[in-house]
Amino acid sequence: MKVKIINKSNNPIPNYETSLSAGMDLRAYAEEPITLNPGERKLIKTGLHIELPEGYEAQVRPRSGLAFKKGITVLNSPGTIDADYRGDVGVILINHSNEEFVVNSGDRIAQLVISKFEKVEWETSDKINLTSRGASGFGSTGSN
Repeated sequence: MKVKIINKSNNPIPNYETSLSAGMDLRAYAEEPITLNPGERKLIKTGLHIELPEGYEAQVRPRSGLAFKKGITVLNSPGTIDADYRGDVGVILINHSNEEFVVNSGDRIAQLVISKFEKVEWETSDKINLTSRGASGFGSTGSN
């Protein structure tokens, strides 16, 4: 599948690092370093603008290494980029660590996954089929 992209940054466009990768790294695009203090969140631009085909979305997800090693993650994970959005692909980062974190232009800050989706047509009803689980939720399917 081909997707049009405009790259207003000086970073390479996202690519798959391995042949089986689902996500592509997104890089920060900033004129100067951005500091995230503990507990702070900021919108980080990438300089990328994309044109997704109808029926697809782009999901912005955290990078596991950044989350594990530094406590930095994507706040609204996964963030959805709709097919009709044409603005800068932004990443809302939050610092869950106890130390400040500096984002430099070119740093890998998140990953992007392109995903197909189905639209639903709601059918209102007075009854839905019962299952053995029923209305049990929030941890009801296991002991851990």
